[in-house]
Amino acid sequence: MILKQLRLSKHLTQAQLAMMSGLNIRTIQRIEQGHTPSLESLKCLAAALDTDINTLREASFMTDKHTQSRTLPLWLRIWFFLGTFQSQPDRPLLSRLEWVLHGFGLVFCLLGLFSEAALVGGLLLLINGYFISYCKYMGDKFAIW
Repeated sequence: MILKQLRLSKHLTQAQLAMMSGLNIRTIQRIEQGHTPSLESLKCLAAALDTDINTLREASFMTDKHTQSRTLPLWLRIWFFLGTFQSQPDRPLLSRLEWVLHGFGLVFCLLGLFSEAALVGGLLLLINGYFISYCKYMGDKFAIW
């Protein structure tokens, strides 16, 4: 398994792996781009990822060029743009947006007890919140983060 796949399987960012391993984030980036790591780097990565050095040595540290050069499908880029006005947003932005839309949607639905317009607005906010949740799901599925 390649380093990027190991890192993603543990749900770690490059910065988190760098902090856990004691390596520089640029070192992690270089290794994921295909540069050969030193023995010390291998030891640090093996400890941080709870694996042994042999597993890391057996694995090809080169990222899969096909998946790296693969762009998102056009429909998914349009989908993201409709939700966030960005063709490839980051996951924290989607998470914040999801919480805000669901929170305000709930508040407006409760205000809908007194006003029909507030209920409609709340339902639209909730629908948008679920739309953003689906965008986040698709981003996880295509591993774009």
